[in-house]
Amino acid sequence: MKNITADQMKRIDKTAIEEFGIPSLILMENAGRGAADIAYNMLLDKRSKVVCVCGKGNNGGDGFVCARHLINKGINILTFLTCKRDQLKGDAKINFSILEKMNASVYELAKKDDFKNLENEIINSELVIDAIFGIGITGNIREPYFQSIQTINENKKKVLAIDLPSGLDATEGNVLGACVKADKTATFAAVKTGLVKNQGPGFCGEVIVVDISIPKQLLGK
Repeated sequence: MKNITADQMKRIDKTAIEEFGIPSLILMENAGRGAADIAYNMLLDKRSKVVCVCGKGNNGGDGFVCARHLINKGINILTFLTCKRDQLKGDAKINFSILEKMNASVYELAKKDDFKNLENEIINSELVIDAIFGIGITGNIREPYFQSIQTINENKKKVLAIDLPSGLDATEGNVLGACVKADKTATFAAVKTGLVKNQGPGFCGEVIVVDISIPKQLLGK
């Protein structure tokens, strides 16, 4: 399987949805469930706490699915939002709604005290899941995302990045002002070029490709 750029992955997703008829919700479900399996296997103590930090886009949606499956596996997981609940849209909003109906622990990162809460929970956790940004990020990281990334990195817990570490350019492998330093990266469908070039290898840790049911002819197999 060849490594692919962000634009190539976007075209592959679009073709899978529009021409093959695979609902985007299924792709997100497969992505989140695959990431949850990796996260579960990273835990030495299945009774320990996990913190999942989610953005408002599809990467955050993958994180919501991941959190749901970890809850179903009996894991104590807390989800932090880098946006207001009412900013969520599309598939991410659907999966967040499911998570809320499961009475999951969800917190918004809006005030200074919220970040202190995030820090305290990370200190008392074994694993952090980074689901802030995916392949769509452009430009340097701004607040509140910068502080979220900084808080994750400063506490030096095990980190699983979903698709790629937040703050890494998916194509070029350049850090966009700040970047999550991950121990493992669950990347979807194929390795993104940014994970293997420039600064990418120093931030992604072990890269694990998750099959999300993209037809193999789209990936150049």
